[in-house]
Amino acid sequence: MDKTVTATAAETPLAAEITRRRTFAIISHPDAGKTTLTERILRAGGAIQMAGNVRAKGERRRTRSDWMGIERDRGISVVTSVMTFEYGGCIFNLLDTPGHEDFSEDTYRTLTAVDAAVMVIDAAKGIEARTRKLFEICRLRDIPIVTFINKMDRESQDPFALLDEISSSLALDVSPATWPVGRAAKFVGTYDIHKRELHVTEELDQSDPRMVQLGEELELVEAALPEFDLESFNAGHLTPVFFGSAMKEIGVTDLLDALAAFGPPPRDQATETRNVRADEPALTALVFKIQANMDPNHRDRMAFARICSGKLQRGMRLKHVRIGKQFALHTPQFFFARDRQLAEEAFAGDVVGIPNHGTLRIGDTLTEGEDLRFTGVPYFAPEILRRVRLDDAMKAKKLRQALTELAEEGVVQLFRPQDGAPPIVGVVGTLQLDVLQSRLKGEYGVAIGFESTPYNLARWVTGPRDRLEAFCMANRTAMADDIDGDPVFLASSAFMMKRTAEGNPELTFHDIKQIGQEIG
Repeated sequence: MDKTVTATAAETPLAAEITRRRTFAIISHPDAGKTTLTERILRAGGAIQMAGNVRAKGERRRTRSDWMGIERDRGISVVTSVMTFEYGGCIFNLLDTPGHEDFSEDTYRTLTAVDAAVMVIDAAKGIEARTRKLFEICRLRDIPIVTFINKMDRESQDPFALLDEISSSLALDVSPATWPVGRAAKFVGTYDIHKRELHVTEELDQSDPRMVQLGEELELVEAALPEFDLESFNAGHLTPVFFGSAMKEIGVTDLLDALAAFGPPPRDQATETRNVRADEPALTALVFKIQANMDPNHRDRMAFARICSGKLQRGMRLKHVRIGKQFALHTPQFFFARDRQLAEEAFAGDVVGIPNHGTLRIGDTLTEGEDLRFTGVPYFAPEILRRVRLDDAMKAKKLRQALTELAEEGVVQLFRPQDGAPPIVGVVGTLQLDVLQSRLKGEYGVAIGFESTPYNLARWVTGPRDRLEAFCMANRTAMADDIDGDPVFLASSAFMMKRTAEGNPELTFHDIKQIGQEIG
């Protein structure tokens, strides 16, 4: 009997490693405490000695996940950070996404690379607009969601009211995994409903009003709310709910223990031709993010790739499917925000950084030879268009290079007018323009301003080649090429866009473009 078990374990070391992986994102409305929770998770996982607080003072308490200058100045996350650590026998890949809606594209792409999401909710404010929008993205992808109700150490809504709001506004079954002991200033910990254990910061007598209240509320929980069901959770229909305070480090280990115990291991990923299973022996990977200048001293350029199947080994040769060429993986890296270390090996579910000089782009697929292209990584039509004004004409060449690199990274979308006019940048929100201006100045030494354009809408155009060429010639002043050279029509208003589309029925105007693929 023992020999059989040993043989089976020896035959599937790949499957055993993959089962240990937990790759998840943290999503929330701004100011719900997402970045503080990220810091506490890292600390609880033994990854850092001293957790930073977004509002804390001093260089020693800077948050590790917010490493960019503008993030530290404003106390917000504007890029996705990747952090890898080990806890409870599992390897965690934590992706801290921007909470601000102006960076929703970065968040959307990040959600293509995770197997679960932790939704952070402010106990006083409940479900907020941004939370709802991010939840809808998770629902589209059937991503299982764990809910963490934060700031229970402050004045908050009643826990039952919060659960009811999650259930009714998100159409999601809720199953409390822990329950708060005390409220606001008297909040001292949580009760683990499944293990029937108290996790409190001070000893409480059974006659303490908080313990009496806990007993009464648990009876209601048992009678009125569903028990946790793993199948329903994995399907995205039910969310386990944890209560806590990231600031006081209460409830954080409850959350981590649960992710280790029942967090989903790496799941199948869709390609244009088939689904890729995580336990397939051949390596496949999806590039979901590019980050330039993480180390300003080296002008580096890092592609973040989610390993979708198989095992990565340093030095192996991979096929870059989009361009059909092979390249050697000399220095794949694991990340801890901006800090990094060489990855000698990695498995499905892991996120690795691949240094490159512009050869890899968002949406690219890497394989050991098979022609596959992963789907689901989109560009959205921008909502704000601005012309770039260069303050120093001597830096025109440097500006071209910088805009190209930052557009490939996904900071903004870049449109080059076909009539030779100055470049136009497209963004979802105005904060992206501030980030672009700040990074061009800080990382490239190029000062720019923005000017308004006569255009308010951008749409990718496809159709028969001869009709498309004729359309481009007839509308030359309103045509531009995007970063991939695909034609984009710029319109002054929704009315003009509709009129143009109706006048050219053989052409199609798209507000979403699938990265790395033909639009169609």
